[in-house]
Amino acid sequence: MKIKICGMKYPDNMLEVGSLLPDYMGFIFWGKSARHFDGIIPTLPKSVQKVGVFVNESSGEILKKIKKYDLQAVQLHGNESAEFCADLKNKIGNNIQIIKVFSVNDDFDFEVLKPFESLCNYFLFDTKGKLPGGNGTTFDWKVLENYPSTKPFFLSGGIGIEEFEDVKQILKTNLPIYAIDLNSKFEIEPGLKNINLVRTIRELSQQS
Repeated sequence: MKIKICGMKYPDNMLEVGSLLPDYMGFIFWGKSARHFDGIIPTLPKSVQKVGVFVNESSGEILKKIKKYDLQAVQLHGNESAEFCADLKNKIGNNIQIIKVFSVNDDFDFEVLKPFESLCNYFLFDTKGKLPGGNGTTFDWKVLENYPSTKPFFLSGGIGIEEFEDVKQILKTNLPIYAIDLNSKFEIEPGLKNINLVRTIRELSQQS
């Protein structure tokens, strides 16, 4: 199981977390976020893929961030349309991964995924809340029993050490869970990750 540590903000903390070799590290380029990043990313291990998180951003600005920060993936966390994703995919090529986020509640209609199937590399399912992400709450994962696709996805939304046993149970299903996305429950403050908690979840993930 792969791990994504999202909402990184401080260079020294990035180096600490990077030393534990998470598969992905996320940087939020949405100005209203408490974890908004607009600094310098230090040199990270090559195996750590950098993900830019965007909310209803223009493709031009996304392209600028890809180039500036040498991003390997973009995470679209807003109301981006399939047409927008198609245009972005055409502009960035096949070397940059596209992760399209959907906010899930008990009434989520998986039919909305269909137009995006061929346009993104992964889906990401987060908890529907007041903010686009980082709300710190889980959704009812039983909803995923209705998942109609084979597209691999990231599982997000309030996952902490305490939820890991439940994560292991859902991993035993036939759902194509590609990675878990971790953020607020691993923080000392917004954007500053608790290295001991990250180390613990990294060790647990490697045992799964």
